[in-house]
Amino acid sequence: MSTPQLTRTTLRKTLSSLLHQPSTCTITRPLTTHARAPTTYTLNTGAQIPALGFGTFQDPNSQESTVSLALQRGMRLIDTARVYNVEKQVGQGIKKSGIPREDIFLGTKLWCNDYHPEDVERAVDDSLRDLDTPYVDLLLMHYPCTFKRGEERFPRDGQGRMIHGETTFVDTWRAMERVVKRTGKVRAIGVSNFSKAEVEMLIRESDTVPAVHQMEVHPYLQQKGFNEWLHGQGIHVVQFSPLGNMNDFYRQTGWSKEIAHMMRVIDQPVLKEIGEKYGKSPVQVALAWGINSGRSVIPKSVIDWQIEENLAADFELMPEDMARIATLDAKARFNDPSLDYEWRLYGDLEGIDGTVRGRTH
Repeated sequence: MSTPQLTRTTLRKTLSSLLHQPSTCTITRPLTTHARAPTTYTLNTGAQIPALGFGTFQDPNSQESTVSLALQRGMRLIDTARVYNVEKQVGQGIKKSGIPREDIFLGTKLWCNDYHPEDVERAVDDSLRDLDTPYVDLLLMHYPCTFKRGEERFPRDGQGRMIHGETTFVDTWRAMERVVKRTGKVRAIGVSNFSKAEVEMLIRESDTVPAVHQMEVHPYLQQKGFNEWLHGQGIHVVQFSPLGNMNDFYRQTGWSKEIAHMMRVIDQPVLKEIGEKYGKSPVQVALAWGINSGRSVIPKSVIDWQIEENLAADFELMPEDMARIATLDAKARFNDPSLDYEWRLYGDLEGIDGTVRGRTH
């Protein structure tokens, strides 16, 4: 696998341009932001998906209480995944919240070792059992790469290299289609971490256009062209890592890129200045940017005050502020386990420079 590398010269230029953004904000008192009904979007299935949701990656011991709190405070989109090892806790949090299941949009993800068509419905049943729910609103394929069938989620050979499965993501997708059509266990299907060519292949070789593409999007990785193309296909985008490199995971994983150590998105002066204009934090501005762009955002947190802060991020940004945030695009992709997974992820997308070999687990 040949992967272009990000040079230190290019990195220094990128960092320099981001660290020295000219300040154009002259308003010193916050604008009045009026409360409004939570933003929702209509999927190509006709279902409504909230714009603001709750991510459950990491921190299994805290998920029951924080999922419950998020729902009680008003969030209605919960995102999880089989490989996160938190589905039981998420299900317990939903029950603890007291919010009716039909009022919640719940999504999970199929992991790569369960991509063989004969394994898909059983894997769905495993997730439903742990989530303690009769259905999920959305089932995503977590990555386009397939791993060897079996209980081992990261199957490796004697040299530590990932062993691929004997199926394709198209075969997996067709099995997911059958689960939707025949069982009622899944109401919509989508993908995550796919390239444009991979999404095109699904559309060309199946009967179902993905309802959702969940992918890395934040002010440092805006993927404008790809987002516009997905919108044109009727595919809704859910942003994971909407706060970019705020999560220490991107600095600690075995394949951490050099760019993951650049200034955190939420420390950008531009976001701070815009936040002062609205009486909001840089976190809230970054999330509002995603919502104002027509996408859903799923920030994660297990801290009460941060959850409350995220809930107040659904507000309108003025066009000039959206334009200022657009200048932060550094094409910096932090999530890139391509060399560990032995699959060139995001091959036709921005931000694949500087890919590093290293193990996720």
